[in-house]
Amino acid sequence: MRACWRQAEGRAVPDIFKVASYNIHKGVGTDRRRDPARILGVLNEVDADIVCLQEADLRFGTREAVLPRFLIESHTDYIPVPLDVQHDSMGWHGNAILVRQGIKVESHDIIHIPCLEPRGVVTARVRIGEVGLSVFGMHLDLSGLWRARQAKTIAALGDAARGAGPTVLMGDLNEWRASAGCFREFGRHFALLDPGPSFPSRRPLGRLDRILHCDRLRVTDCGVHRSAAATIASDHLPVWAQFMLA
Repeated sequence: MRACWRQAEGRAVPDIFKVASYNIHKGVGTDRRRDPARILGVLNEVDADIVCLQEADLRFGTREAVLPRFLIESHTDYIPVPLDVQHDSMGWHGNAILVRQGIKVESHDIIHIPCLEPRGVVTARVRIGEVGLSVFGMHLDLSGLWRARQAKTIAALGDAARGAGPTVLMGDLNEWRASAGCFREFGRHFALLDPGPSFPSRRPLGRLDRILHCDRLRVTDCGVHRSAAATIASDHLPVWAQFMLA
């Protein structure tokens, strides 16, 4: 969806905007074929204003982007946030952010987090109309102990960003349990949404993909995007949430 707007004191203010998180499994679908165009088709179906991707780069070698920039710009309304990490990569340890054309990117950064496996976090400060929004994208460790450590670091950084305006965090938390250490760490500062089961995409059971938000945002809706294309395009389904300013 495109952000809906209202007029307040002569200013254009976003009434509702939509974010999404999607682990694209390096573009390899459940049919074991790598098809970037299929991923872009799913993103068009979801129709979010801001998207955080996981596994958006190949893991080895040059770690080139799974979704070439020219394909993104020719097949969607999105542009990648320029993280400037590696020439051929779109993200940082596979994490990337896409914004709809017309949304201004004011700043961006990569964050090193404590890890057992290669992990990182990406963040951007974007402006939707006159509203500044801090966005964090992440993919947490398979180890529960390391997930809790990572969540503590990310939650503290997100809480600091919250002082500058609304903040949303999203990604693949790799957490199967309903009550876990990483949830407790995030819960100190943010509300944790449960869009629904998103993994594996053919018969989703795990609620691995989550969206978190600060108290400056109010959720109007959230869910898991299920479609014939999404079931095949990756082993995860996209999750999404719509927000209003609180």
